[in-house]
Amino acid sequence: MNKTLHTLKYIFFDLISAIISWTAFYGYRKVYIEPQKFGYDLPIEFTTRYYIGIIVIPLFWILLYYLTGYYKDIYRKSRLKELGQTILTTLIGVLVIFFTSLLDDEVVSYQNYYRLFTALLTIHFIATYLPRLIITTQTNNKIHRRIYGFNTLIIGDNKKAVEIYKNIESQTESAGNKFVGFISLVEKENYLLEKYTPNLGSLNQINQIIEEFKIDEIIIALESNEHREIEKVINNLELKNIIIKVIPSMYDILTGKVKMAQIYGTPLIQISHSLMPTWQEHTKQVIDFTISLTALIVFSPLIIFLAIGIKLTSKGPVMFSHERIGRFGKPFTLYKFRSMTADAESNGPALSSKNDYRITPFGKFMRKSKLDELPNFYNVLRGDMSIVGPRPERKFYIDQIILKAPHYLHLQKVKPGITSWGQVKYGYAENVDQMIERLKYDILYIENMSLYVDFKIMIYTILIILKGRHI
Repeated sequence: MNKTLHTLKYIFFDLISAIISWTAFYGYRKVYIEPQKFGYDLPIEFTTRYYIGIIVIPLFWILLYYLTGYYKDIYRKSRLKELGQTILTTLIGVLVIFFTSLLDDEVVSYQNYYRLFTALLTIHFIATYLPRLIITTQTNNKIHRRIYGFNTLIIGDNKKAVEIYKNIESQTESAGNKFVGFISLVEKENYLLEKYTPNLGSLNQINQIIEEFKIDEIIIALESNEHREIEKVINNLELKNIIIKVIPSMYDILTGKVKMAQIYGTPLIQISHSLMPTWQEHTKQVIDFTISLTALIVFSPLIIFLAIGIKLTSKGPVMFSHERIGRFGKPFTLYKFRSMTADAESNGPALSSKNDYRITPFGKFMRKSKLDELPNFYNVLRGDMSIVGPRPERKFYIDQIILKAPHYLHLQKVKPGITSWGQVKYGYAENVDQMIERLKYDILYIENMSLYVDFKIMIYTILIILKGRHI
């Protein structure tokens, strides 16, 4: 399975569908609507307005589909949900197009407005949904026939684990699980699952197993009384960008915690990684990219000025870069303007303090207004960071923080940011204890993530910078 090519297939046909629907709608206006206005038939002429629409309109639709999360989990689509999603997004998109581009059309009566709206809605829905239905049906059929599959690992080796393995494997129409092996929490001479699928090792080797076997999905098949073990396993897997499912107890089923994703599938609870609704998550990414690109362009003269200022006032490189830990524990290179002396960390990593002698005079000016972090926008463009999110730390300090506050790892569920709630409320930390103190604000942010909170943090950050406070 090639996820990128499969996604491009959906995007390609969505673009073609948007072009076809806009062309057909344009012809409908020329043939049926405009003759009523002028009293005679008009030739179909492709004007500048048509050619602008043929470029802008399809791009608008692709952006809308992306924001609503249509291109997410492309191999796990339900045709019924796809129908509902296509109807909803088509309705939203047509409303936007109608009020921005069509409402100023001169018509004989307001009934023509209703006809225009209905025509565009119908044409676009049919042109979009039919190719999607064909692609999704073909993909689902290949999954059901086990041509496509998701590499699946079972954690556990008990009667429940064997039962769930047999249940999934015996299904006439596969749900897509392709078992590559299992992990047992307890070492045994003989394993119940070993006769069905290989034993891949222990829980301590989970990271290597996930990488080596390219695991897409993990099923935790432990007994319901093993709550501590289940919690431990989930915490170990929380930073892995994979699907995690657990066997529900009867209590979970009766209290409504088990939601069916498919009729023929085995009932399992899927652990959600989402901290924001899909449309907010994708809108956040668009905002990050737009703000960062705009900032780098608008502030390019200032960036040149700062680079010259650093070079003239102290010896050493203009840029300072080092490794930080990002989302899901993935390391990346952070870029900043150098605000300290070139040999500031010659004796090893050291956090800066309020009156740090290593900070250059020009560096103090940059830090007060956070201008030293302008290159962070490049990290946002690369996808390493976000505008708002917990500040990224070095592994050297993360290892120390985890010893005192293991819940720090929750911060790695999201991309690190240029500014954060912890940064606004607490400011820079001068030692590990202060980092842990600031941690509670960032945990609070993660538990309440939304675009509203992001905008609020950005506004507070700007106000603090304008007031000259150090954050």
